[in-house]
Amino acid sequence: MKIFTASRLSSGNKVFPAKIVIDNLGITLNIPGLFSGQEKTIPFSRVSSVKIDSPFVGFSTINIETTGEGSIEANGFTKQEVTEMKNLILANI
Repeated sequence: MKIFTASRLSSGNKVFPAKIVIDNLGITLNIPGLFSGQEKTIPFSRVSSVKIDSPFVGFSTINIETTGEGSIEANGFTKQEVTEMKNLILANI
């Protein structure tokens, strides 16, 4: 199991940073909130593509597209973290 936590310095992650957990079951995006949070889990069998947006300056964004489940998009990670996430996901597909 590998857990990635977004930087508190990035937009939308100041108080409650997003977390992406990659384990044997799939990918889980956890966005905590003050009174409620959001969690979405996608099994590897549903992943259709993984896109990375890495600007020259700033934080990177990962977008995981699925077949029928919608998508997961999270920002606030380093380029190294999103590259590692992509490699882990593609290795498990």
